[in-house]
Amino acid sequence: MRTTLAATAVVAALLAPTAAHADPAGQAGQAGRAEPAGRAEPAGTGIPALTDEHGRVLTLRGWNVGDKAHSGDAALSAVTEKHFRDMRAKGFGFARLLVFWDDLEPRPGQYSRTYLQKIERVLDWAARHDVKVVLDAHQDVFGPAFGHRGVPAWATRTDGLPFTPHPDDWFSEYFEPAVQRAFTHLYEDEDLRQAQARMWRVLADRFEDHPAVLGYDLINEPMGELREGEDLATAARRIERDQLTPMYNRIADAVRAVDDDNWVFVEPTPIVGEGVPTGLGRIDDPKVVYAPHFYNGAMEAGGDYDPAAGWIENYEQAVVQYPKEYKVPVMVGEWGPLDNSRPNMNRFYRDAMASLGRYSSGWAGWEWCYGGGYCAVDGSGAFRANKELTAEPYAEAVAGTVRSSAYDPAAGVYRLSYDSARRGSRVTELSLPPGTWRLTARGAAVVLRKSPGRAWVLAAPGTRVTVTATRG
Repeated sequence: MRTTLAATAVVAALLAPTAAHADPAGQAGQAGRAEPAGRAEPAGTGIPALTDEHGRVLTLRGWNVGDKAHSGDAALSAVTEKHFRDMRAKGFGFARLLVFWDDLEPRPGQYSRTYLQKIERVLDWAARHDVKVVLDAHQDVFGPAFGHRGVPAWATRTDGLPFTPHPDDWFSEYFEPAVQRAFTHLYEDEDLRQAQARMWRVLADRFEDHPAVLGYDLINEPMGELREGEDLATAARRIERDQLTPMYNRIADAVRAVDDDNWVFVEPTPIVGEGVPTGLGRIDDPKVVYAPHFYNGAMEAGGDYDPAAGWIENYEQAVVQYPKEYKVPVMVGEWGPLDNSRPNMNRFYRDAMASLGRYSSGWAGWEWCYGGGYCAVDGSGAFRANKELTAEPYAEAVAGTVRSSAYDPAAGVYRLSYDSARRGSRVTELSLPPGTWRLTARGAAVVLRKSPGRAWVLAAPGTRVTVTATRG
């Protein structure tokens, strides 16, 4: 990596001693205190930014990491340190790690020490490669009672309603009567409510201080039971309002009993993917992140992207309503088509990356694995078709107020403008994809880290800073 410095000699002299500090993110410009978390806001969005413990504005870009195929003694065996090493090498500093309630609590009240140790080992790998992690309580079609993973079979109540598997269209299994009734019992039965909250308290208590953990995604893609005469959009808004909102408040209270610091991530139903605004209400917690998913039904079935259909525009218009109303950050927890080789997929990734950059604090693609289908990379570790377009320069952490941040992929130029914080951390961290990048900085000094693709930008308090990264 080649680097050009365009900072004044005075600023460079001021900041030079700071660069060698063992924990640059924690360096204080004056009093050693971070800016209040959660109050930064990118200019003009009306949506707060996600922040770290030093008050820096975060951008999360990464991938889901998980192992649905193995459980019990073999749980998480498909996840290795290579996942995090390879993600970081390609410029990604975030992972949404799938964990399963059925593995954590195989019998009521009996939590698996072995599974907690396996999670911790994975988190240790993430920390070693400086990857932030959100623990995702994942479920698909409720859980193992229906041939999937998630809520334990002992916590599954169906009232004897029927269930017919649909192996060629697993998402349609959510609409089977037994599955829908199981969600109703989870939301409404007091003993199941308490069990779910206790499960989260166990996780948060164990991992609250782990250096890799940023927060907790409380349940993946929650669904519910449709009532007679309801269309899907109406049912989704009711479920979100009347069942998901109180559930999230219950679980947040359980988490806060042991963890005051990490973020809680809350999801609407997957119906938002079709541009339907959520019915979620207020979550009474100071560190909430709205975490919708970004999927299109036709593309999930293997179809191509239709730029003229307006799906991305409709989705963006709908998805920003909740964070603007409730003043919470947005992180898109899953996205990415099944077939990335279709003719319009290059256009899709460019449109999607631009859209996500306008309103979100980041995203996790589905998924980091080595093979076909949804996998980000093939068996050799090379990007699958068009997936390389997700690897852009970005500012992982900005010590100040972001004025603008944009990448022009055609020109290969990334520009970041910010006003450095008057107190708290002085270190802004950049992530750059593989390749040769020329960096210029006005109002700051750029200090390279030893690891490839990473740069520190250090600025005096209250300074206007402009950083440009140009592919060389």
